[in-house]
Amino acid sequence: MIDRTHQPTIVAVSSAPGRAGVAVLRVSGPQTRFVLETTAGILPPPRVATLRTLRDEAGDEIDRGLVLFFPGPTSFTGEDVAEFQVHGSRAVLAALLRRLTALPGVRLAEAGEFTRRAFEAGKLDLAAVEGLADLIDSETEWQRRQALRQMEGALGLQAGQWRSALLEAMTLLAAEIDFSDEGDVEGPLQEEALQIAQAVLGSLRQALGSFSMGERVREGFVVVLSGPPNAGKSSLLNALARRDVAIVSPVAGTTRDALEVRLDLDGLPVILIDTAGLRESADPVEAEGVRRAQALVERADLVLSLRAVDSDPFRMPADAATLAVATKSDLAGSVRPDEHAISVANGQGLAELLSAIVARLRGLAQGEPALLTRERHRAAVAAAIEALQRMAASPGAPSELLAEDIRLAVMALERLVGRIGVEDVLDTLFAGFCIGK
Repeated sequence: MIDRTHQPTIVAVSSAPGRAGVAVLRVSGPQTRFVLETTAGILPPPRVATLRTLRDEAGDEIDRGLVLFFPGPTSFTGEDVAEFQVHGSRAVLAALLRRLTALPGVRLAEAGEFTRRAFEAGKLDLAAVEGLADLIDSETEWQRRQALRQMEGALGLQAGQWRSALLEAMTLLAAEIDFSDEGDVEGPLQEEALQIAQAVLGSLRQALGSFSMGERVREGFVVVLSGPPNAGKSSLLNALARRDVAIVSPVAGTTRDALEVRLDLDGLPVILIDTAGLRESADPVEAEGVRRAQALVERADLVLSLRAVDSDPFRMPADAATLAVATKSDLAGSVRPDEHAISVANGQGLAELLSAIVARLRGLAQGEPALLTRERHRAAVAAAIEALQRMAASPGAPSELLAEDIRLAVMALERLVGRIGVEDVLDTLFAGFCIGK
């Protein structure tokens, strides 16, 4: 247990920088009560927003605002915490920060330090901390839902259930090892332990199967615009982005490198990528662009295969997940039955194409938000699965060996929630938080 009585008290602005109607400043640590009494007068009642005049060391007024006090350990960080809700003026915030950091034992917080203290106090496990980081960074409804579920402890709760079941199996194996000659220990204990491990193994495999989708929701679904030169890829990118991202020109081969736009399509995070026109080229720069375009097609979640209605049919590789699109439908030409006809010039078919894209991506993301959303999660669960598969493949082996496999699986799950072996993860993770969180 960390001795928190001698930690410095930290302070930071938690609201966004810049001019605003209201700004929030947070304080956490053993000097919080002293900070409140010195700056705002009488200590306010716990969890009651109280209007106070905030004063500097000379007794002059800095501002009037709401003050809240959250006594530890029932606070976000587990320590005494205070919030000052003041006018969002840079001058007010600068004066208040100057006042507070001049007090003994008080300093400015580092990035993510409030959340790190919550983690160290056991208020959040590592998976919940990662969920909080993702929630702060979420841009779409699906990202918000997935991150909120993670922050509220869904993965930590499930990992706890897996761990408890495996500890029960270890107990059975220990009983068989230690008391196999005792008359009051009866029954096939090893078989019962194997059954428990098999059930956990099935659940772990199911969770691992959701990783790809969890990562996609977190990072964004990759949708690639592909097709021959002058198929209207750049025009469609600009139309969907609602701004000029790509240069549009009748000259073939204008786009030579991939251009990315992040979109929110009905709550789904989408990375829309314009690529070089697919054709043979003697120009080494354009040829490299074509190579990169083909590589993007191979890893895309969805490929929009574009051709102009007045051009020859164009087919993507058979294994690509595609939507066929016939562009420039305002011109004379033919549209095949499997194609979505659109015209960027007059907007025809764009709404229907967007609906089709969303429907295809939603088909990939059915069900509850994924439990596993980061590579760290995948690696920990994969390690637990490997250990339990080894155990399942060895029925009748010495119980000591089976127990060791279970122990390795339990350790992998403890790494998952941050109980052990994650020091190399913590600094990078918390450094990604904003100051004040």
